[in-house]
Amino acid sequence: MVRERGVDLAQPPQGGLFRKFVVLIVFISVNFAACVSERVAPERCLIWGPGLNPDVVLPVRYFVIQAVDSNGEKLTVSPGRDTFKVKISPLDKKEHIRIHVPPPLDRQDGSFLVRYRLYGTVLNGLTVEVLHQDAAVAKSPYTIRGPVYHEYCDCPEHDASVWQGVMQCPAEEPQVLADFKSFPSVDLERIRQEVPHRFVNRGGLIHYAIIDNKLYRRTLGKYTDFKMFSDEILLSLTRKVRVPDVEFFINVGDWPLETRRSDAVPVLSWCGSTDTRDIVLPTYEVTHSTLETMRGVTNDLLSVQGNTGPPWINKTDRAFFRGRDSREERLHLVSLSKKNPELLDAGITGWFFFRDREKHVGKAPLVGFFDFFKYKYQVNVDGTVAAYRFPYLMLGNSLVLKQDSQYYEFFYSHLKAGTHYIPVKRNLSDLLEKIEWAIQNDAEAREIARAGQSAARELLQPSRLYCYYYRVLQVYAERQTGRPTRHADMELVSQLDDHTAKCTCERKEEANMKDEL
Repeated sequence: MVRERGVDLAQPPQGGLFRKFVVLIVFISVNFAACVSERVAPERCLIWGPGLNPDVVLPVRYFVIQAVDSNGEKLTVSPGRDTFKVKISPLDKKEHIRIHVPPPLDRQDGSFLVRYRLYGTVLNGLTVEVLHQDAAVAKSPYTIRGPVYHEYCDCPEHDASVWQGVMQCPAEEPQVLADFKSFPSVDLERIRQEVPHRFVNRGGLIHYAIIDNKLYRRTLGKYTDFKMFSDEILLSLTRKVRVPDVEFFINVGDWPLETRRSDAVPVLSWCGSTDTRDIVLPTYEVTHSTLETMRGVTNDLLSVQGNTGPPWINKTDRAFFRGRDSREERLHLVSLSKKNPELLDAGITGWFFFRDREKHVGKAPLVGFFDFFKYKYQVNVDGTVAAYRFPYLMLGNSLVLKQDSQYYEFFYSHLKAGTHYIPVKRNLSDLLEKIEWAIQNDAEAREIARAGQSAARELLQPSRLYCYYYRVLQVYAERQTGRPTRHADMELVSQLDDHTAKCTCERKEEANMKDEL
């Protein structure tokens, strides 16, 4: 029997009594948010985040509004999606700059995420107005002193320590420290010879050099189209901060490459594994979605926070999975689902690797990602490597059941099994047992889901992504022996040079003045 909330509690009332009962429930549901909203004390609410600092330049700026009641208590449930209105505009009305400000994202826990994207640099600053029922919220209006640079303004901070302080980069990244243990020094002459020789036939390699904050590259191998993602983030990073001269290889294929235990060579990859020695970067999926937030992608690390489905109590008490056939355990997951539909709803939506089994297993219809969160429990099973949906699942308010895996992404080392997610054996033999545990221990399951979501919000915010990329390149550059070089077959990867990139960079003017002195 499919588990549905309340089905076995009692027989429904009959006739007019039942209709009155339904009307009462609907009335309570509709008016609950309104009642909570009336408790909001606008002057006591809290507003914070990097989007209020002009020096934090990101593709999309963001800040948080925390609803607080008249007793000074933070709200822990939504006061209603339309509780706050936000208007952002240039201080100088003569500056006509397009600013995209969508409605705040209701994170369903009393907090709201505000995003905005600038389509030009605002020289004289911005004013940020946050209102609740026409009353100013917290210390609104906020003034963000100019210049406020937009994403495509090529205006790097020359002092990297200043930039890292502004971005609030962590002093250390555990994964970076672990990755570089195998590489106390990086012999550039050696890697120029050995990396192409050993790995050129394994997919795609991009040989990069950053010299005087300009990006150069050459492509090696058959499958190098994904260089557009590494190009994008490296160009974006060098627009924001001056990167040390550095020369390196990025693997743009799925699988990490370096399997040697000793005498390894450093290759930067989007995914790591316990069987390899690659230096891990944020995945192309996370990178691209951060760069294209509110523009070129539907799902990103910010938008998912406002689309986490119904409140926990109203979610379906089943585990859920949809995905391609990129690993055999996913097919086993479907088999478990067919035998235990009261616990698990799993389906394969696309066939490529095991097409001979499609007729037997079946093909499930696509489900919009945000609809995943109608379910309390999300099953994360590897694809060809680590499942790149994992960061997005962690940002929802469902409990993630994660398959044990040798593969990992850049932020996994911050997470703890049993605290931030529920671990599941690689062969899924204990999956049903873990789902049953979650159902029977609802409060504890909910707390783990909350802890995982909280950690993901901190670890996966866009500013941390830039910090991580910079830290990898900084540590790498410190260990280089030899001089980074633009080789004859490398081409310049140019910054945009059109109206979208137009800006006046006061940092460059200041740097030029210092040089003259």
